[in-house]
Amino acid sequence: MEQARSWYNEWFNSPYYHQLYFKRDNAEAAGFISHLIDYLKPPPGSLMLDIACGRGRHAIQLAEMGFDVTGIDLSEDSILKAKENENDQLHFFNHDMRLPFWINYFNYAFNFFTSFGYFNTRSEHDNAIRTIAQSLKPNGIVVIDYLNVHYEEKHLVPKSEIIIEDVAYHITKWLDETNFFKKIVIEDKSLEEAFLFHERVAKFSLGDFTEMLAYQKVQIQEVFGDYNFGAYSLNESPRMIIIGRKKIS
Repeated sequence: MEQARSWYNEWFNSPYYHQLYFKRDNAEAAGFISHLIDYLKPPPGSLMLDIACGRGRHAIQLAEMGFDVTGIDLSEDSILKAKENENDQLHFFNHDMRLPFWINYFNYAFNFFTSFGYFNTRSEHDNAIRTIAQSLKPNGIVVIDYLNVHYEEKHLVPKSEIIIEDVAYHITKWLDETNFFKKIVIEDKSLEEAFLFHERVAKFSLGDFTEMLAYQKVQIQEVFGDYNFGAYSLNESPRMIIIGRKKIS
């Protein structure tokens, strides 16, 4: 019998979440951060905020590159793990992105790996964008790394199975007009019964982000389509990497 679990609060705390999504792509993540810093060229010591930082893999790399980085995440377990790496240039806090954080403080604010789009209402997402924008100093830069809706619709694989270290992940995907859905059944020989988790991510387009960011006085400067910073194509790009700048009031 499958043991049901709630959505993001519990799933993001699960070690299976980190094993499924982050165990095998550290090299890709490191390459993406290198490309990003090459493009942005931040001054040494720049103040950076990693929103929905998880266990801090991006934040750690940024701090190692000489920046002052703060990570926030809803998951208490992830933040406890991230805090093991804290130092004078790296700080982590358990915090809900829908609520204001430090105001007019950071030079850069990042939201990586589609760590957005999973709340129940548009107003909650607007509140998260507000937190991102308000955290920045005037002229500060925001980077949002989100899935490309049109690409995902074309390439959705309804059923798949992934085996990682003898743990089996049975994944079922589907969609409707406004969301992508995913059911993940986890079979681990060390457990008496399978775990069941669900995911839901909103189909936010570039137009949606343009509108949400503009309302918070952030103007989009550039959009890239993959982690190598290739040109963005509406139908062919796997990612939508949005770079915006907060207007000077």
